[in-house]
Amino acid sequence: MKKIAVLIFSLACFAACGKELKSFTPGEIWPDDNGVHINAHGGGLLFHDGTYYWFGEHKVEGDAGNRAMVGVHCYSSKDLYNWKDEGVALAVAPEGSGSDIEKSCILERPKVIYNEKTGKFVMWFHLELVGEEYRSARTGVAVADSATGPYKFVRSLRPNAGQRPINWDESKKKGSTDIFERDFEGGQFSRDMALFVDDDGKAYHIHSSEENKTTHISELTDDYLDFSGKFARVFPDRYMEAPAVFKRGGWYYFIGSGCTGWDPNAARSARTKDIMDEWEELGNPCVGEGADITFGAQSTYALKVEGMDDAYILLADRWRPKNAIDGRYVWLPIDFEDGKPVVRWHDEWDLSYFDKK
Repeated sequence: MKKIAVLIFSLACFAACGKELKSFTPGEIWPDDNGVHINAHGGGLLFHDGTYYWFGEHKVEGDAGNRAMVGVHCYSSKDLYNWKDEGVALAVAPEGSGSDIEKSCILERPKVIYNEKTGKFVMWFHLELVGEEYRSARTGVAVADSATGPYKFVRSLRPNAGQRPINWDESKKKGSTDIFERDFEGGQFSRDMALFVDDDGKAYHIHSSEENKTTHISELTDDYLDFSGKFARVFPDRYMEAPAVFKRGGWYYFIGSGCTGWDPNAARSARTKDIMDEWEELGNPCVGEGADITFGAQSTYALKVEGMDDAYILLADRWRPKNAIDGRYVWLPIDFEDGKPVVRWHDEWDLSYFDKK
């Protein structure tokens, strides 16, 4: 049965080869310039010098693909529909190398940002060391001179060791702190994560922490390669993961999910005027049939489309853990109603959607 599924998947990719795409078809096979289904799961986008770059987890067939056997894949595009395969941007090290990012580790949700001051491209990702399942709860950082890499692994760590959040007194009132105290000296858990660069160039690392109970928003150093020590605990005891953060009209928006493993659940959203202050929860941004399971997907990134007014796209993944390479991408436009993000299902759509709003 597995071999038949792989054959059907391969034939679908082959049939799409050579066709220029002019729209998004959420949940369907998405071929790259070689006619191969894009292999960039749990990813994020970077726009630099007129080009979009898509970074994500490179999966392999079967359940082995739930671990990092290859590394982080990169694709480039001018129009968001058609993607050129740029190869592996960050490769995992061979087994037995002693590297934290050794083959068979768990390397998830890679995100890349560009540092205007240093001219470097900086990648962060969630990392679980080989053999530790989800007990490591670390974050890793890599750096490159060009968007497509190759990226050089710098180190992995637990964030903010020995540090108290800037909203410590307030967050203690609203949530339990037992796990925070347990990890105080060694550093806090960091699992599902996102990056956000603000208008002033300050960068933030947003991650599920405290055994996923509470989200931490951590300021990065000016070179984006470390934590500054300034951070906030938000959504205490809410068990959030799959964070995506963006800014619109002076508001910071958060879209994420609950914690149900590979199974989809209802998305969550929130907003604030200060990224490290209290967030106002807004409920499930998805509406319509399938909204209670985020249309079978889970958020990974929120994209502001360059050159278009008020054009935002929610990027999400449909996970296929039994055959990880067949994971699908669900990209949908974000509307705003009364200042709240709203996401509706579309079988097919294109960027002209935003012109018609």
